[in-house]
Amino acid sequence: MKVLLLYPDLPLSLMSFSKSCNNIGAKSFTPPLGLITIAAMLPEDWEPKLVDLNCTDLSEADWKWADVVLISGMILQSQGMLALVREAKSRGKFVVCGGAYVTSVPEPVLEAGADVLVRGEAETIREEILEAITARQTGKVIQAPDKPDVTTSPTPRYDLLNLSNYLSMAVQTSRGCPFECEFCDVVNLYGRKMRYKTPDQVVAELESLHRLGWTGLVFVSDDNFIGSKSRAQPILREIVAWSKSRGEPFSFATQASINLGQDPDLIDLMTEANFSYVLVGVESPDQAVLARNRKMQNIDNPVVDSLHALNDRGLTVIASFVIGFDGEESGVQQRILDLVQAAGLGLVFVNVLQALPNTKLWNRLLEEGRLRPEITSGETLASRMNFVPSRPVEEIMQEWADAWAQLYEPNGCLERISRSCLSMRPTRRAMGMEPADPSTNARKNPSTPWNKRMQNLTIFSKLIQMLGLRPSTAVQFWRKIFVVRKKNPSRLVRYLENCSFAANMFMLRDEIRKRSATGA
Repeated sequence: MKVLLLYPDLPLSLMSFSKSCNNIGAKSFTPPLGLITIAAMLPEDWEPKLVDLNCTDLSEADWKWADVVLISGMILQSQGMLALVREAKSRGKFVVCGGAYVTSVPEPVLEAGADVLVRGEAETIREEILEAITARQTGKVIQAPDKPDVTTSPTPRYDLLNLSNYLSMAVQTSRGCPFECEFCDVVNLYGRKMRYKTPDQVVAELESLHRLGWTGLVFVSDDNFIGSKSRAQPILREIVAWSKSRGEPFSFATQASINLGQDPDLIDLMTEANFSYVLVGVESPDQAVLARNRKMQNIDNPVVDSLHALNDRGLTVIASFVIGFDGEESGVQQRILDLVQAAGLGLVFVNVLQALPNTKLWNRLLEEGRLRPEITSGETLASRMNFVPSRPVEEIMQEWADAWAQLYEPNGCLERISRSCLSMRPTRRAMGMEPADPSTNARKNPSTPWNKRMQNLTIFSKLIQMLGLRPSTAVQFWRKIFVVRKKNPSRLVRYLENCSFAANMFMLRDEIRKRSATGA
């Protein structure tokens, strides 16, 4: 059976990182991990083919080839997903849909004509899904009865990917989050109980990527990598051993809660495993707002001190904030800027709050008659709110645009990036913390492969075009290169990487300014 796996286009957002991807010739930030995991659950005699619409167009030949169409996506991909369902059905295809969007909001996908809906995680309902496809059962909703043991999850079919399309690869070590923030849908989708893969499983996935020739960034897509520190630590130790035996081919990025900043030993273990970036949900600079949203981990742990600790020990923080919470007072954009300056953060993302389906926030606003579900998009750059906020929406949207304008004023942003790199301790190798180990066959202090050197040169040449030759940024860009090169040379590459990410943020700033002005 020929199975066409479709991943809808991602709207412009933090997740798309489109400018940073273009800087190195990639087309998307990370591949559709859920779909290639599903592909690994299909029978061996079935033939899967992936089309990621963030990277390539869907051709007439693709449609004609397929016997069955599988579509997955998140809520921010909802419009693209519905359009794909309708087109597939217009062509007489049998359509199966799953993923976070279908799990949270099944009705629109059924109305669009999908034959089978899969709600929840697929590991425990694999046989039921395959039976529904084989028997061409229509109008069927398959609901996972519980949260599966992820040690049963197979190694994703990375071989289905065109690796050159992506800025990073993706692995997942766990599902779930122990916290229950009012606005977050992770607990609803994956539960509060942390479920981890075994260290051997994780390393097997890394080995699969390595054999396919991948080098560079790997995004660990857990919603909270340190949801259970005792389970994360053995995975990290296994990654350290595997990486050193393979010449350290990967660097890693992930998401983690703020309490990581209060655990220097765990930070050190992560940097030893070549973790370089961590996305942290700071959410709000206001304690009362955090308490109202049950973001207690950001109250129990000193935020600014924790962010400093993460950066200073070698993890570049990408901090995420949200504007529009109930009880939020005017001028939040300035309070965010003040916190960012105090914490020395270079990279920041500011969202407008959208209530997500089935969260505690969604249910509360529904009861209060303040929800506008018909305009729910899940987009981080949505210029409309899907509920009636506690202060004027025009004020919120203006402060959102002002926050982006101030945070990504080019010279100020480059100053913050350089300051974060200067305060970061030198790399482990620069500090002499990685002595040669004759018991392994690893390449110690390996020379950079020619293709990686060419990639680095390509990135640098494009950065020169975007930042080094423009009057608004040239002086600051070159000055900070020389300062970082002189004072903390082992962090110069990190500075240039962060500048590349910042170029993406400049583009998002301009888009937000346009949307704010037009109300689009």
